[in-house]
Amino acid sequence: MEPAKLSTETANQVITCRAAVAWKANAPLSIEKVEVDPPKTGEVRIKIISSGVCGTDNHILEGKNEIPFPIILGHEGAGIVESIGKGVTTVKPGDKVLMFPLPECRECDSCLNPKGNLCLKGDVLSPTGLMLDGTSRFTCRGKKIYHLYRTSTFTEYTVVHEIAVGKIDAAAPLDKVCIMSCEVPTSFGAVFNTAKVTPGSTCVVFGLGGIGSAIVMACKASGASRIIGVDINEQKFPRARALGVTDCLNPRNLKKPVQEVVVEMTGVGVDFAFEAIGLVDTMVAALESCNLSYGVCVIVGAAPSNSKLSFDPMLILSGRTLKVAFWEVGLSLSCCLSQKSRHPSRSLERNEGQEHGILCL
Repeated sequence: MEPAKLSTETANQVITCRAAVAWKANAPLSIEKVEVDPPKTGEVRIKIISSGVCGTDNHILEGKNEIPFPIILGHEGAGIVESIGKGVTTVKPGDKVLMFPLPECRECDSCLNPKGNLCLKGDVLSPTGLMLDGTSRFTCRGKKIYHLYRTSTFTEYTVVHEIAVGKIDAAAPLDKVCIMSCEVPTSFGAVFNTAKVTPGSTCVVFGLGGIGSAIVMACKASGASRIIGVDINEQKFPRARALGVTDCLNPRNLKKPVQEVVVEMTGVGVDFAFEAIGLVDTMVAALESCNLSYGVCVIVGAAPSNSKLSFDPMLILSGRTLKVAFWEVGLSLSCCLSQKSRHPSRSLERNEGQEHGILCL
């Protein structure tokens, strides 16, 4: 669904709209009327057209991640610029945009280093729930409402820093592209940039949700000859097979640990393992599924706050490599908006990947 042209009458004014507010952990979201302040210098106010729902949002609601409450969740969003603050030059009212939980200021040490990916102006690792000036743009029932990763997409309007906003093609279908803010770049980056999956290789993917499914697609595009999918929800298996999974395993139906089964299936362990759940037990299982000499394990799932990852050092002393993918597309904003020929994802079917490649400017 494409929105009508936005009115300019709301610029520089507080907008009252609906939002799903999380007042506390372990409680349902509440649809509330919230006030959204005008954007300040370097900020953009956006009308949200579509938002993805990430597993991280659910973890926060379950109290697994330390986040300030009350808060408006959501960090995968696509929409239209309603108004801009002073100094904003890269977008204008009416532009179709994506907003990213990982910004790109192009000034900090991480942004200036070609190997850097985690902009120091982000609010992901130790979230404050506030904009860079230490304040919030949301108010509800007279109370300050926190931002999630300075994005907050479970609302009709949000305010985001310009450094976390990217203009997309005017023809982009806004009801589909929101997952390009997190799910797709995280998953594709894990495969193409972090693991560097090779043609003819064997892979195992723990977790077949949105992230895991995109990882499967990227492994297939990279030429993997065998992709084993692991999940306790067998309703995901038909879709996983359609995307490229060759073997599906439900750990609850096995007589031995799933990692042992994976090693037996492949004879020597997989070349590449991906953990897309966010549990320390499955992270260790993924590592143990790898070939002991040259297997590469990539952790993509975000574990609950204060979790401790513990495993036998011999697992990596033998030659296995353990890596982590954190929006591993390089600099998220630049890479997501670059030419589609940069990654093998160009060969993916458009409908399977929620219209991959349409973000080329």
